[in-house]
Amino acid sequence: MEHQTQILVVMAAYLGLLIAWGLYQGRKVKTGADYAIAGRNLPGWAAALSERATGESSWALLGLPGFAYASGLTGVWTAVGCVAGIITAWSAIAWRLRDEAEKYRVNTFTGYIARKHGEREKWLRLVSSSTIVFFFFFYVGAQFLGGGKTLHTMFGISPALGMLLTAVVIIPYTVYGGFRSVVYTDVVQSLVMITTLVVGPIVGIIAIAGNPDIFAQSIPQALERAGSGYTSLTGAAEGFAAGVVIMGGFSWFFGYLGGQPQLSMRFMAIRDTRQARQARNIGIVWTIFAYIGAL
Repeated sequence: MEHQTQILVVMAAYLGLLIAWGLYQGRKVKTGADYAIAGRNLPGWAAALSERATGESSWALLGLPGFAYASGLTGVWTAVGCVAGIITAWSAIAWRLRDEAEKYRVNTFTGYIARKHGEREKWLRLVSSSTIVFFFFFYVGAQFLGGGKTLHTMFGISPALGMLLTAVVIIPYTVYGGFRSVVYTDVVQSLVMITTLVVGPIVGIIAIAGNPDIFAQSIPQALERAGSGYTSLTGAAEGFAAGVVIMGGFSWFFGYLGGQPQLSMRFMAIRDTRQARQARNIGIVWTIFAYIGAL
């Protein structure tokens, strides 16, 4: 069997598994709360793996490695900001948001904000929902674009067709099973992602070691040959400009402090406080290994 055919068979099996698994989980949906927030009954491991797959998606597999490849060691500040933000979110926000969701008996993030500030509930629902719909149009589009580019790279099909195939796989189980189906298919994807981010770099380093036909045989050698800008943590910038580079990268920290409702929903859906602690530990460990691998 040709290499390309092998990849096609594996990919088809993987996508088929996702659809079947998502539809299977959808059969367990019995109430509106099950559909919207998995009945607020997610085990910690499922919430953590789903949150990490959702939070990173094509960013960790394509975006961050590509940025680091293009910019050199300045990409470290972006990774540091992201990791610090994720650790803070899991340590200081996740369990509190879970408790608040249980207290107010809400099924959505906008519902929580509106219920907590009841005197302005109507307007808060309108503004927050409109904001989410507007920005998620571009956010979801970026995820489909990532899927399209991946299929384009693997099989040579057009990115547009790749995006269409991605949508054909994702939309059926999402509509059928709601949040529950999304979470448990995220779990599968999260495991694939962390395996790729940990094993992939190791295999790559072994493959290039001692190969004279490749640009460099090690990471330090590649950085040295790429030029001084690559080996500088500030991109060779100095003074105020260096501070801008550092703070610009680290500013990703703030994006994880409750500003992404798709992540906050995973916190809200955790079963209880004990499961929240389990989720925190898994989420933090996953993040550290993933970002080391991505860079």
